[in-house]
Amino acid sequence: MSFKIITVIQARTGSSRLPKKVLLSLCGQPLLLRMYERIAMASNVGDIVIATSTNSNDDQIEKICKENNIICFRGDENDLLDRHYKAAVKFGADAVVKIPSDCPLIDPNIIDKVISKYLCEKESIDYVSNLHPATFPDGNDVEVFSFKTLEQVWNAATKDFEREHTTPFIWENPTLFRIKNVEWESKLNYSTTHRWTIDYEEDYLFIRKIYEELYHKKPNFSLYDILNLLEEKPFIRDINKKYAGRYWYENHLTELKTIDEFKKNYRMAE
Repeated sequence: MSFKIITVIQARTGSSRLPKKVLLSLCGQPLLLRMYERIAMASNVGDIVIATSTNSNDDQIEKICKENNIICFRGDENDLLDRHYKAAVKFGADAVVKIPSDCPLIDPNIIDKVISKYLCEKESIDYVSNLHPATFPDGNDVEVFSFKTLEQVWNAATKDFEREHTTPFIWENPTLFRIKNVEWESKLNYSTTHRWTIDYEEDYLFIRKIYEELYHKKPNFSLYDILNLLEEKPFIRDINKKYAGRYWYENHLTELKTIDEFKKNYRMAE
């Protein structure tokens, strides 16, 4: 019997900090398409699904998907847990890879590392990510979990932030789930010092510059290509440096006990 993986890119136009960020241009294409392109370079992602909301503001995302023969699923705007679960049901997933749409610099090799960890140990783990603790540059976020785990969380999670962010219920209940983490083999921790995700205008300017410098020479540029570029041209890193170490969960620190534990147990990069 075949084992089916789907990779879900969660995307919408209604970002409060940088509206329509997934539609911003990177080397002549919407950021969302560049994001899809990089994920498709990974080996074990299965069917890639762009999961957007049923809000009419996101009709444009569905249109882009149809024009580019990309699978699109539409679900609840704010309950991302429900959106992931119903997408998994529709496409008959045995496991789901969760990747946010604000990581257009994500390295396909990192995606494969996390998925391979899950596939090698899927009989003995429920969830694996590279976020607990995070060590790669911010913007290389990958989470993988079984459909059974997703269904369990979908039935059990009740808090708004657990539904909105899909997986916090897993992080917060390590006695219920078998959890593993993939750390950067370099033994470095750049998670709070290198910001490669997009929430602010400066993030977009940074990411756009990376694409302008690297994409036309090497479309599948890697984590190390970016680091080499930043070493050669440190002014690029300065574009969004003031936001390094900022995360969505800052508004939930009193609720997320695991975040404080990770910060205590793992040294931050200098």
